[in-house]
Amino acid sequence: MPDGARTQPVGLPTMGSAGGADLSPLLEQRLGDAIMVQGRRDPTYIDDPDVRQYLGGLGRRLASHAPGGAPGIEVFGVRDPTFNAFAMPGGYIGVNSGLVVSSESESELAGVLAHEIGHVAQRHIARGFAQGAQTGSVMMATMAASLLAALAGGGDLAAGVAAFGQAAAVNQQLSFSRDAEREADRAGFDMLRKSGYDPGGMAAMFGRLMNASRLNEGAGGGAYASTHPLSIQRMSDIQNRLRLMPAVSHVDSDDFWYLRARMRMLQATDAQSQRAAAQLLREEARALSGVRQSAAWYGLAWSALRDGNAGEARQALDNARAGGREAPQLADVAVRLAWAAGDNAGALAAARAAWQRWPDRRILAYDLAQSLQRSGSHDEAIKFLRERIAQWGDDEPRLYQLLAQSEDQSGRRIEARRDMARYYVLTGALPAAVSQLNQARGLSHDFYEQSQIDVEIRDVKDRMAEERELLERFRS
Repeated sequence: MPDGARTQPVGLPTMGSAGGADLSPLLEQRLGDAIMVQGRRDPTYIDDPDVRQYLGGLGRRLASHAPGGAPGIEVFGVRDPTFNAFAMPGGYIGVNSGLVVSSESESELAGVLAHEIGHVAQRHIARGFAQGAQTGSVMMATMAASLLAALAGGGDLAAGVAAFGQAAAVNQQLSFSRDAEREADRAGFDMLRKSGYDPGGMAAMFGRLMNASRLNEGAGGGAYASTHPLSIQRMSDIQNRLRLMPAVSHVDSDDFWYLRARMRMLQATDAQSQRAAAQLLREEARALSGVRQSAAWYGLAWSALRDGNAGEARQALDNARAGGREAPQLADVAVRLAWAAGDNAGALAAARAAWQRWPDRRILAYDLAQSLQRSGSHDEAIKFLRERIAQWGDDEPRLYQLLAQSEDQSGRRIEARRDMARYYVLTGALPAAVSQLNQARGLSHDFYEQSQIDVEIRDVKDRMAEERELLERFRS
C-alpha cells in the first residue's frame, strides 16, 4: 500500500470548481487511496498473493524506467474475463484476468501495462479531468457517494463493487486524446525496451486489438479498445520505432505461464465457464510441451481441488511435475492437497521445504503459516508471521489476520484484537477496526496499554473523518 494511504496529511488541499485546473498530485493520490481502500472489498478484486506478487513485480520493473519515474505504482488483478486494464488516480492500475489470459507472451502483457504506466507517469488522468471537467465531475460525484456509503460501515460489499465499477466508468469517460495515447505508447515502448522485454509485444497485442475492432477506432473492440482508441497512425508509429532498433529476444518467465493458467481458473465463476476453462487447459496440456504444458496441468489441478476431486488433482499435479519440473506454484498445490487429505504433518513438511527453497514467494509464506496453525504450532506461527510483516510491511494485510488468529489461540486476546484492527484498517473496514480496538481496550487493565489503544482509536477515527471530508468535497 502506498505511503499516502497510511500517512494522511491533516490539511486538505483546495479542490477548486468542477471546471478548475488539473487535480493536484496530492489530491489525486488521496482520491486513489480512498477508492482503493474500498475497492479491496470488491469481490472482483483478486486477493491472491501469487497474482499480487507477479503483477506488482512486473509493474515495478516497468515503472523503474518510466519517464520522470513512477515509484508509487500499484498493480492489482480484477476477476473479469473481458480484455481490459485501467488506470485510477494515485498510480493504481487494475489488470483484468481476461487481459492476462489473452496475452500470448509476457511481453504482450508487459506492453499493455507499460502503456497504462505511461498514462500515470504523464499525469493524463489529472489532465483528463480538466479537459472533460463536467463529465468527470458528475462521475466523481457518483463515485464519492458510493465511497461515503462504504465508509459509513455498510456490511455488504455493494459499495466496494460501486467503487471499482465507478472507477472504470470514470476512466472510460475521460477518453484520453490521441496525443495522450501516442505519448503513453512511446513511454511504454521505452519502458519495455529498457526493462528487457520485447517491444514487439506491444505491436503484437495492439495489432490483435485492431483486428478485433475492425480498424474502426475501437468500435467492436471491447472495453480496452473503447477507452484507448486504436488507430493505424498509432500502430505505424510503434512499427517504425521497432524498425529502428535491433530485434529483442525475451524468454518468458515460468511465472507468467503459471499465472496465466491460474487467472483462467480464477475468472471462471460459474459451472459453465469453469467447464470451458478446464477444457481449454486440457487442450493445451495435450498440444503443448515444457513449461506451458506444466502450467496447463497446474491449472487443471487447481480446478480439481476447487471441485473437491483430490485424486484428479493429484494426477494433474504429477503430470505438471513430469520430468522433474518443480515450481513454487506446484509446491503450493502439493501443500493444499495435503490439507485436503487431513495430513497436517505432511502439509507442514512440504510447506517448510518449499519455503526453504523459495524464501521470497509470498504464497508459500501463507502456506507455511497456515500449516503451522493447522498443526497447533501457534507460537512458531506468530514468530514467523511477525518476521514476514517486518519483511513486507503492509503489502500483505492478511498476514495480520492470520497473526490475530494465532494470538487468540495462544490466549493473547488483546494483541489479537489490535492486530485484527490493523487488518481491517489496511482493507478499508475502518468501523470494524474501531470495534476491535474498543474490545482490546476493554480487555486491558494496564493504563499504558490503554493509552496506546486510545491513540490507535483516535488515529482511525481521524482517518475516517479526513476521508469523509475529501469525499464530501468531490460529491458536492
